[in-house]
Amino acid sequence: MRNQIEFEVFGKYALFTDPLTKIGGEKFSYQIPTYQALKGIVESIYWKPTLVWVIDEVRVMNPIQTESKGIRPIEYSGGNTLAYYTYLKDVRYQVKAHFEFNPYREDLAYDRNEHKHHNIAKRAVKAGGRRDIFLGARECQGYVEPCHFGEGKGYYDEANEIAFGVMVHGLNYPDETGQNELQTRLWKPVMRDGVIRFIRPEECEYARKTGEKAVKSFHSNELQSVDELYREIFQE
Repeated sequence: MRNQIEFEVFGKYALFTDPLTKIGGEKFSYQIPTYQALKGIVESIYWKPTLVWVIDEVRVMNPIQTESKGIRPIEYSGGNTLAYYTYLKDVRYQVKAHFEFNPYREDLAYDRNEHKHHNIAKRAVKAGGRRDIFLGARECQGYVEPCHFGEGKGYYDEANEIAFGVMVHGLNYPDETGQNELQTRLWKPVMRDGVIRFIRPEECEYARKTGEKAVKSFHSNELQSVDELYREIFQE
């Protein structure tokens, strides 16, 4: 696709939290990154409200390994608490994603310049992203560099088919759905020879409302000043 980017993201640890494990105050990572976590990484590379990033595929390059750590969460009521978080360790993924213009943001129609956004996004990938990259949690620093999706040898290249059961796919935000509510999506991912092909958000059969939320408004002068900053940083 003309508006597609490909990159590799890696780090020492990752925590793609299974929400079922947070009830007791401890966290346990999914075995693979969620759609929403990868979308957050892409938005840290380059984001504007004019765009909606769609994650196409992820390729798991390193073996899936876990490591538990003793963590002291902040106790706002005072006291001291010890919890155990289970992280993925030594992770590396290849990601393929593309952007589409947000049909629910007619107020930003003037900013729908595919060539401009695609070129800025590619340069942002080369620069390692506009903002810090996190692999699911703030304490899991990640790093991004460009790649050709499918290049190199991956640990699961000949693993055939691996199913991961029901997982969180992502969140539906009001500015991407046109509804003033927040929804959580679920799906059943399957990895084939190390590659997971994501279904689109609207194709998820299971979605549940989790709260009320309004669409954020943006003014044209705010986006124009951001455009000027991007051109200065990435030498458009």
